[in-house]
Amino acid sequence: WLKQICFKQPSALATRSAVVGKRGTMAAEQKDVEMKAEEEKVDEKIEETTEATAEEKAVEKAKEEEEEEETKEDATVASKPKAPEKPKEKEEDAPDETRPKVSTGSVGFNTEDSTLNVLPCHGGKLLMTLSQGGFHYLLASTRASVGLTSGRYMFEVKVIESHVRQETPAQNTRISTPKHLVRLGLSRAGSSIFLADGEENVSIDSEGFYQEGKNKKKVSQKWGASVSVAFLINLDSGSPNANTISLFREGVRICEPQPIPENLLGKPLYPTITYKNVTLQVNTGPVPQAPLSFKCNMLSEAAEADVEIAPAPKTCDGKYEVVMPVGLPEQGFFDWVDAFVEANPHFVELSDRKILEWAAKSGFWKNKSPGLYSNDKPDMKFGIPQFDDMSVNKLLAQIAQTARRNFVVPELRANLLEKERKVLLKSFGSPDFKKVATVVMGEPSAEHKAKVQELIIAEKKAGILAEKKKKAIEEARKRALEERKKKLEQAKLLREGKTVDEVKDGEEAKQDDMEEDVQVELTDEEKAQWHRKSTTQDVLDAALSKCYADFSIPTLEEGFDAVNFAWQAESECGKIVKDWIFAKKLTQRVDDIQPGQWFKDQWAQWTKTLGQWRSLAQEWKDPAKKKALIAKKKEAKKKEAEEKGEEAPQDIEIDAEDIDVSAVEDVTDIGSGEPLFSNFEFEDWALLSARAEFHFLLHAFKKDLDDPDRPSFTEKDVVFYYNKYLKKTFSLRNFGADKFEKFVGLVKDTIGVNEKSAMLEPILPEDTLAASFVKLAEEHRRERVRRLDAGDESAELKFPKVAATAGPAIVRAGAAAVTPRASYGRGAAVGGAPAAVPGMLRPTYGSAASTPAGLKRPGA
Repeated sequence: WLKQICFKQPSALATRSAVVGKRGTMAAEQKDVEMKAEEEKVDEKIEETTEATAEEKAVEKAKEEEEEEETKEDATVASKPKAPEKPKEKEEDAPDETRPKVSTGSVGFNTEDSTLNVLPCHGGKLLMTLSQGGFHYLLASTRASVGLTSGRYMFEVKVIESHVRQETPAQNTRISTPKHLVRLGLSRAGSSIFLADGEENVSIDSEGFYQEGKNKKKVSQKWGASVSVAFLINLDSGSPNANTISLFREGVRICEPQPIPENLLGKPLYPTITYKNVTLQVNTGPVPQAPLSFKCNMLSEAAEADVEIAPAPKTCDGKYEVVMPVGLPEQGFFDWVDAFVEANPHFVELSDRKILEWAAKSGFWKNKSPGLYSNDKPDMKFGIPQFDDMSVNKLLAQIAQTARRNFVVPELRANLLEKERKVLLKSFGSPDFKKVATVVMGEPSAEHKAKVQELIIAEKKAGILAEKKKKAIEEARKRALEERKKKLEQAKLLREGKTVDEVKDGEEAKQDDMEEDVQVELTDEEKAQWHRKSTTQDVLDAALSKCYADFSIPTLEEGFDAVNFAWQAESECGKIVKDWIFAKKLTQRVDDIQPGQWFKDQWAQWTKTLGQWRSLAQEWKDPAKKKALIAKKKEAKKKEAEEKGEEAPQDIEIDAEDIDVSAVEDVTDIGSGEPLFSNFEFEDWALLSARAEFHFLLHAFKKDLDDPDRPSFTEKDVVFYYNKYLKKTFSLRNFGADKFEKFVGLVKDTIGVNEKSAMLEPILPEDTLAASFVKLAEEHRRERVRRLDAGDESAELKFPKVAATAGPAIVRAGAAAVTPRASYGRGAAVGGAPAAVPGMLRPTYGSAASTPAGLKRPGA
C-alpha cells in the first residue's frame, strides 16, 4: 500500500518541474535525491513489513496444514479398527488349598502305562529313551499316575539332552520330522498311549502345534532345549479359561488357552508326554522351576477331590503274567488275541505286527515291498537296517524280560512247537513272572462268535462305503468333464459371433453321505462261520511245511505255571491238533524232500534197460539188422543145444498176436527173435516210461518221507514231486489229456487214486520187474487195437511229438549204455516221452515196416 502511494507519483512530479522552468531544475533535482533517499527508506520498511507478513502467513499455513492432517488422521482412525491390545492374563492366583491332598509320592509318570522304550530314572524325575537298535526312530510315551477331573494344575518339563544320529534310510522310506519332538497333553485311561493318535487325547508339541483328533493348527512358539516349559490344565469351572490347556516358557505365556474337546470332558484326563530322541527333566512339584505370573498349584499338590488315582497294575498272586496263546492257523487266532488285549488293556502285546503299528504311529511310511508275508510274520522291510535285520525285535524282547509288566506273546507258529515254547519260557524265567499257556482251539465261545459276526459286518460295511465313495468320485469327474466341454463349445460360438444361452454352472450332483448307516445283512453261510476269513494267510505254506508235523498243545511239564483251555477241553484240543495235522499231511507239500538211494538205484537201472529195449526195437524195424538178429538168435540156440547134448530146435513160425503176453518169459524174444515191444509206437513208449516213472516215484516218496500218516501225495503236488525226483517237467498235454483223471485212466494198471484221501497209490509192489511194465504196455496197445477194430475211435491216441534231448539211455548193439544229461530247460523230455535218436526213423501207424500181416494199427 505504501509503495503504491509513494512511488506511483514520480512521473507526475517530473512533469510539473519541467513546466516551472529551469529555475526550478536544481530544486527539482535536489528534491529527486531527497525523494530517492526517502524511497529507499520506505523500501526497507516495506521489505521488513512484507517479510513479517510472509512469516505470519507461513505460520498460519503450517497450522492449517497440521489441522488438516489431524483431521485426516482422525478420520482414518475413525474408519479403521484399533490394533488389538496385548491380552491381559486372566488367570488369577490359586487360593490356599485346605482340602486333603494326594499322598506324597503318588503322583508321577506311570511306568506301567508307558511304551517299553521309556526309561525313567532318579525317581522318575528324568525320562530317557532307548536310542540303539532302531529305537531312535520310534516315539516314546508315558501317562501320569493321576487323572484330573477338576481344578487347575501344572507340571514342567525341560529338554536336557538331544540325541543325534546320522543315518540315511532307503529312498522308499519316509520318516516323520522333526527328529526331536516333545508333545504335552491329556488323554483318557485305556486310550492310545501316544498323543496325536486318535480322538481321545489333546496336545501341544514343541513345534507349536495344537492337535485334537485330525485337527491341527499352529498356536504357539517353538521351544527346545534348556528351557523350562510349564503345561497348565484348567478344569476349574469358575475360571474364565475353564476347560483349556496352555503353555508357558520360563514363566511367560507362549500359548493362549486352547480348548479341551467336548468328548474328553466329564472323565478323568491323564497328563501324558510323548517324546523322541530327547531326555526330559520332569517336575510335578511342589515348587515350580520357573514360577508363573500368578500362583498355580503343581500336579503333586492336587487335592484328592480333583483327581483319580490310576489303579495299581494287575498281578496274579503278586506276579506279572506272560500269556502264550496257542491256536491253529486260519482258525481265529488273531481275532482272539485282539479281543483279549481289548478286554485286558494292562497287557502289552509282544509281536511283529505291534512293532509295525508302533512304527506307523511314529510317522513311518513305506511302499509295499515284493514278497510273501503272513499275519504271523508281516513285512518288516522299511529300508532301515535296524528294522530289516530285526534288531528292534531282538532288543525289545530283551527289554521285556526286565519290565514289570503283563505280556501276551501271540507267536502263532512258534507257540505250536514245543522247542520254541521252551525258548520263550526260558527268556521269562524270572520268578516275577507267571507263565500261562492259553489254548484256543475248537468251537469258539458264544461271545467270540458274536464278535466275529460284528467284524464281518464291519468289513462288509466298509466295502460298501468304499464302493460308494469310488462311484461318487467317478461321477464327479465325468460331470466336471461335461461342464468343461460345454463351456468350451459355448466359448467357440461366442468367438464366431453367434448368440448362445447364458453359461450356467453345472448343478452339483447329490453326494451320498459317506458316513450314513449302511444296512448290512449276513448270509446263512456267514452266520454259521466260527472264524473270519482273511485275505492274508496266518502262516505261509512254506513255513508250515517244515514244521507242522511237530505241532502240539502245551503241558505243565514244559515249565508252564498254568495251561488254560479257552474254548474246549484238553482231550478235545489234543484230538483237534492230531486231526488237523493228518488233514494237512494230505494236502501239504514237503518242499525239502530229497530222492533217496533206493530211487537212484532203481532209476539208473531202468534208464539203462529202457535204452537197450528201444535200441533193439529200432534194429528189428531195419530189415537188414532184423535178418542178422534172427540169424544170431538161431546160432545162439543151436550152440546152447549142442552144449546140452540135444538136437537144435526147429524154426517155428510164431504169430505175435496169438501169444499170451503174461506168459512171455523174455520180452526181448517171444520165441522167434522178435521182441514183445516190436510194434510199440511213440505213444506206447511214452506210456511205458510213465508207468515206470510213477511206480518208482510213489514207492520212493513213501520210503524217503517215512511217515505212516502220509504215504503219498495228491494231484496238486504231482508236478512238484515229478520234477523233484525225475528232474523234468510233467504236463498232461503231452499225453493228450486235459484232466489228471484221464491220464490215470491210461496207466490205471500201475497207479490209482484213493477215493477217500485223494492220494495217488501204486498198484504194483515195489519189487516189480521192469519187464512187467512192457507187458502192461503191450496189453494196453492190443486193447486199443481191438476197440479201434470195433469202431471205437476214442481209443486212438495222438500224443504231441515233443522233441527231447533228455530221457532214458539209448543203447545201440555192441555199445555201452549212455544216459543223456537231464535238462531243466527247453528241450527236456516231458511227461516221460522217450528221447529221439539222431538218424532214427520213427514209424507211424499203418506203415508196412511196423505192422505185421493181419494186424490193423491204431490210426490206420
